[in-house]
Amino acid sequence: PYSLKPCLYFIFIAVVYLVVFHLSFVMFVWSYWKTIFTSPASPSSEFSLSKTDKEQYEKEERPESQQEILRRAAKDLPRSCVYMTIRYCDRCQLIKPDRCHHCSACDLCVLKMDHHCPWVNNCVGFSNYKFFLLFLLYSLLYCLFVAATVLQYFIKFWTLCRRKSAENCPKNELLDTRAKFHVLFLFFVAAMFFISILSLFSYHCWLVGKNRSTIEAFRAPMFRNGPDKNGFSLGCSKNLREVFGDEKKYWLLPIFTSLGDGCNFPTRLVIMDPEQLTVSSQNESVKSSGPSQPFPTRPLSESQNRLLANDNQWAEASSEDDSVKSGTECELIDRL
Repeated sequence: PYSLKPCLYFIFIAVVYLVVFHLSFVMFVWSYWKTIFTSPASPSSEFSLSKTDKEQYEKEERPESQQEILRRAAKDLPRSCVYMTIRYCDRCQLIKPDRCHHCSACDLCVLKMDHHCPWVNNCVGFSNYKFFLLFLLYSLLYCLFVAATVLQYFIKFWTLCRRKSAENCPKNELLDTRAKFHVLFLFFVAAMFFISILSLFSYHCWLVGKNRSTIEAFRAPMFRNGPDKNGFSLGCSKNLREVFGDEKKYWLLPIFTSLGDGCNFPTRLVIMDPEQLTVSSQNESVKSSGPSQPFPTRPLSESQNRLLANDNQWAEASSEDDSVKSGTECELIDRL
């Protein structure tokens, strides 16, 4: 009975180690697999130029004329896909949607491209960015678990017992066997991978909080009114849901739950179209009512993204209040 308690304690510790190890290992392999074998999402055929427009574009030599051809062709596209400056891929021969870039390694245009990762031999973009983040998270936890469990044996390595018999060796020392080299190698490898992955994971967490890609962090996206590195930022909470989705129960699972289709992205600024003068005249009243407001009230893609539902309700409520106020003023004038 006296020796049964230590035995049960070691069995409990062994079970906990086995469960945590295999759980972190399975999630690590699952997310790594999804990151590698998920094909990068590319623009659909609707972004390709027609045969006539393509011939005219290739004949023109002036950039102004080419931009005019692209501008006419972009009118048939969803308006929320071309709020940035219109860009054309000569390699894929299509108009690039917002946040889309051409990958020279994959030789295709990738929606919301982040970077081409040689460690997974795949492009990280809209279709697998969540899987890439989970891959970093579970590899980080896996290395941390290995380093933490080996740490006690790594400390004992410096107090090695060099006696040949295990009976004469104190319990707080490690036998002078080949295992000491394995312990030393395993701890240093796990610690080095943990430090390197921690820096990369922290950087991508910062990118998610700002709703930027790696390309956009180095080169600010060019909107029609100029470059803006925070043009797609909706706040930390909404930016997080852009990548992981609305349902928190699926956040830690390598299942695709990202919002949107890779072409439509809500922005915090209303980029005015110079051709739509009527829309600008209607928004003058909204701007005059709040001169100190740094940004316009209504976002770009409120009808296509449910993240901005609260903003839509606020804007609609304010317009209804304005109509009620104007109606009451007319009644007072008629009575006078």
